[in-house]
Amino acid sequence: MNADGVTSATGAAGLPAVIDTSKPSVARVYDCFLGGKDNYEVDRQVFAQIDSVAPQMKELARSGREWLIRATRFLAGPAGMDQFLDLGAGLPSAENTHQTAQRVNPDARVVYVDNDPVVAAHGRALLEENELTHLVMADLTKPDEVLGHPEIVQHLELDRPFVLMQCSTLHHVPDSEKPHDIMRRYVEALPSGSYVALIHFHDPQDGGEGTELARFVEDVFARGDMGSGYFRTREQIEAYFDGLEVLEPGLVQLNDWWPDGPALNPPTVADKVALAGVARKP
Repeated sequence: MNADGVTSATGAAGLPAVIDTSKPSVARVYDCFLGGKDNYEVDRQVFAQIDSVAPQMKELARSGREWLIRATRFLAGPAGMDQFLDLGAGLPSAENTHQTAQRVNPDARVVYVDNDPVVAAHGRALLEENELTHLVMADLTKPDEVLGHPEIVQHLELDRPFVLMQCSTLHHVPDSEKPHDIMRRYVEALPSGSYVALIHFHDPQDGGEGTELARFVEDVFARGDMGSGYFRTREQIEAYFDGLEVLEPGLVQLNDWWPDGPALNPPTVADKVALAGVARKP
């Protein structure tokens, strides 16, 4: 690391990846919430700001990871899907999309997409798993470039059904970049029979603690050094599913989407500030 807080690493394709450790990274801050170790002091400062006021947000992060496992298990199993395009890969964790999908269907192919150099630097762990798992550095806000990327086209058959995963991604896209237009383009490109899995920060508009927490976290994320993290209304999140058939139980709080068993603990205010759902393109 040099005096400006910039360090070099080797990316997923063997190319140098420049990591700026003087500014928080979305991937590294999420890593803090999940109790990981691939983060720097600047990331831990963002985490500490939120954790000191709303420690329940750690549980929400874990609920998001557990939701991703349940959704992937369903998609690779009963839904019969064998192709996954996971946008916003983030840092490798204890259980990643490809591990869950390939446990259910050993032939499932997974391509992760991210544009964060720190993800590229740590992506080797994903690539070493097997020849059906790949990491591509690309910008998810540019759907035509993503869907036309040579490596993605090489590893996925995009003319037949696949799963598009937008998990904790679009809430980092500001309104000025038109996230609904971005999502519409992805949906238009999906073949019939494809699925979308989505998690998004939610402003419950409850006039109380839920909205208060949403505003606080948004202030820390979007208006702080990290620069993104927007809480949207149910109606705004539902609009991402335009043109799709949302599966039961609909767009719901994470722990309410086909849980593995009965809830042993009462919901917290943090449970109100994220929604998730799975939808199919007819």
